[in-house]
Amino acid sequence: MLTKKQLAIQLSKFAVFEKPKLKLEQYPTDSEIASIVLWDALMKGDIVGKKVADLGAGTGILGIGALLLGAVHVYFVEKDSDAVAILRANLLPLRLQNYTILQMDVTEFQDHVDTVFQNPPFGTKQAHADKPFMEKAFSVGKIVYSFHKTTTDAFVRAIAGDYFFAIAEVYHFAFPLRQTQSYHRKKLERIEVTCYRLVKSH
Repeated sequence: MLTKKQLAIQLSKFAVFEKPKLKLEQYPTDSEIASIVLWDALMKGDIVGKKVADLGAGTGILGIGALLLGAVHVYFVEKDSDAVAILRANLLPLRLQNYTILQMDVTEFQDHVDTVFQNPPFGTKQAHADKPFMEKAFSVGKIVYSFHKTTTDAFVRAIAGDYFFAIAEVYHFAFPLRQTQSYHRKKLERIEVTCYRLVKSH
């Protein structure tokens, strides 16, 4: 079993987007932040022996982390073919078998899982771009870990209530966004992001 530090080191080695797509709001999940959330999920019993979905998986850091920590199966759901190519490259040297890559929109995913991890679009380019992710996560999972801009807290709480999910834990991060788009003025900008652990209450 990996230690928390070994997990963070392993996650930091994965390739990320070479040319992030603005329309899809692609940005890598920071490896340190991912390791904090994944390790806490492990401690809470949400990974070992569990079926997991990584919705909008991107290059796969959350789902691969879950595999490394003992998930019984992980579904990587990602519609962008370039992201899927990087995801496959990240998985290849690990020689893991217990996963499925589904190149599709998250709305098409139908399998039921124990735990969902997702870092959906923050909705800065398209309002409520994270809403379909939330709706899908609530319909297929029992426990959901979801990253959102802290300024959308009221929206997250409202939609969670609509689907009978209770907020069991919140994690606050200064999320690093690297200069990947022409309009980015700084090499590194930090934005306030909250990860929610949401638990089905009915």
